[in-house]
Amino acid sequence: MTIKILLADDHQIVLKGISFFLSMQPDFELVGEAHNGKEAVEKAAELHPDIVLMDLNMPVMDGIEASERIAAQHPDIKVLVLTSFSDRGHILPALQTGAVGYMLKDVEPEQLAEAIRSAYMGNIQLHPEISAALLSQLQPQTQPERVANVVGRNPSVEVLTPREQEVLQLLAKGLSNKEIAVQLVVAEKTVKTHVSSILSKLGLSDRTQAALYAVNAIQR
Repeated sequence: MTIKILLADDHQIVLKGISFFLSMQPDFELVGEAHNGKEAVEKAAELHPDIVLMDLNMPVMDGIEASERIAAQHPDIKVLVLTSFSDRGHILPALQTGAVGYMLKDVEPEQLAEAIRSAYMGNIQLHPEISAALLSQLQPQTQPERVANVVGRNPSVEVLTPREQEVLQLLAKGLSNKEIAVQLVVAEKTVKTHVSSILSKLGLSDRTQAALYAVNAIQR
């Protein structure tokens, strides 16, 4: 299996660095580079990549508009945002275009590679900071109550045990299994069991989908 990738970014240093890393992965093929959103849309149509790694802040056409056009014209092409912006004002519009994930440029190279592979399989990919960034911009005085109330009201979440609902809330805050274990004073193995049960009951593929599920519920 070879994953064809189009890289869209207007910074040459970033392009060269990521291009070099991608070329070192045996299952990746970098089919092209775009220096602005308009060029990304044109090259997506020309090259038919599996994945477009999309920066957001680009000239001529920004990454959000480019992602929206690619999603509309080529629903089989998956857009994975790779940017330095971690604020809700960028995250929500990007995800609403149909992008399959949102990664930050400080991500470890190996994590980026895994995110690309997982996105290729159709799984939603979020940088660990993104879920927390979304939740942190809710009103501080109502955030804990909103998380609890929405999770409690959502019919599909009622299948979860009270402990699983707690774990889901903490997943939405971007906590790792180890951090959740510390906060709930349980073994990390127990948290892994809860996460597996949550994914199974809600019909989700991975923890990032679970986090995005909870975050989206809170937005409503």
